Amino acid sequence: MSTPRPANRVLGWLHDRAPGLWTWWNRHAAQYYAPKNFNFWYFFGSLALLVLVNQIVTGIWLTMNYKPSAAEAFASVEYIMRDVEWGWLIRYMHSTGASAFFVVVYLHMFRALIYGSYQKPRELVWILGMLIYLVLMAEAFMGYVLPWGQMSYWGAQVIISLFGAIPGIGDSLTEWIRGDYLVSDATLNRFFALHVVALPLVLLLLVYLHLMALHEVGSNNPEGIDIKKVKGPDGKPLDGVPFHPYYTIKDLVGVGFFLILFSFVIFFEPTFGGLFLEHDNFVEANPLVTPEHIKPVWYFTPYYAMLRAIPDKLFGVIVMFGAVLILFFLPWLDRSPVRSIRYRGPLTRVLLALFVIAFVSLGWLGMQPGSELQTLMARVFTFYYFAFFITMPLWTRIDRTRPVPERIPAHA
Repeated sequence: MSTPRPANRVLGWLHDRAPGLWTWWNRHAAQYYAPKNFNFWYFFGSLALLVLVNQIVTGIWLTMNYKPSAAEAFASVEYIMRDVEWGWLIRYMHSTGASAFFVVVYLHMFRALIYGSYQKPRELVWILGMLIYLVLMAEAFMGYVLPWGQMSYWGAQVIISLFGAIPGIGDSLTEWIRGDYLVSDATLNRFFALHVVALPLVLLLLVYLHLMALHEVGSNNPEGIDIKKVKGPDGKPLDGVPFHPYYTIKDLVGVGFFLILFSFVIFFEPTFGGLFLEHDNFVEANPLVTPEHIKPVWYFTPYYAMLRAIPDKLFGVIVMFGAVLILFFLPWLDRSPVRSIRYRGPLTRVLLALFVIAFVSLGWLGMQPGSELQTLMARVFTFYYFAFFITMPLWTRIDRTRPVPERIPAHA
């Protein structure tokens, strides 16, 4: 079915020459029906897209003056900060954007947890989202190395050396990743290429596939109700509204609040007390001087705490990577007959709250030096992290649930 020609002359001209664009726009925005009860938690998907655009645009500007060389990288970042017009702002937009990306992604994932957005028929949406998360972690790690400060250098040294724990191929693999026997100029060059070209392309492809997969099955909602089941005489969901203009306008409100907070951090506290930009990273990398306490950026610290909690290096690496990989199986681990936490019993609520406490606590422990008490706490929280998912098929079955209404309640 052809789309009507817009009355506006410019849009009409464009419609005549690219009608497929209008078909795409109608399918994914103007005529895509989303549940009418989206709440605060549904801002974070659009905010993730906003931050992605910020990272790409600011990253392009930074590459115009950055030198991917071990001898010049740190000095080029200082040049951007001190001599390039508005360079300090672009750099802080990019560094703050990296942390903001993980903030909105973690909140986006938490929303999926509380409303069961990974359950059938949205398993593929969740898997693609987890692939985005993996690529984002690789992208952030490689970008973190590029300023070539002390923590960049030693953080890369520690993380890459983990691959050496793999039996048989470990040493060869770490040498291949580094491109040299040590973290050096070759490492910086290949990380620059991956960070600037390869991984952003993969990330953009996955984001597109994630959105297309979502629009094929439709969006979930806080009630966990499939709005496609109840349609009016015109074939449109009775509990849905067109994504445009309703949610495009609503998302602008979320964007406004986000930009206020984002700007506050950039202009008043860009390092965020050493969480967004570590103080050691304002010192040029020196292979002969080891920082007193090597730790990754805050968004990696939960997994770093798990790694340190395990005495055996190989088992620690398995646990660390397993903590991410187990998330891929979430759609099949959750056996609850209802999606939303609104219709689940107290067992789910308590265990999920404890899971959040454990994950946040692991993040804090990963930033600490690692005393005996802190190591013990990390082991306890790591055990609970895995127990939460491994026992999920059991407690999601036995937990009490309430009947889910056929339609979205009027109060929603």
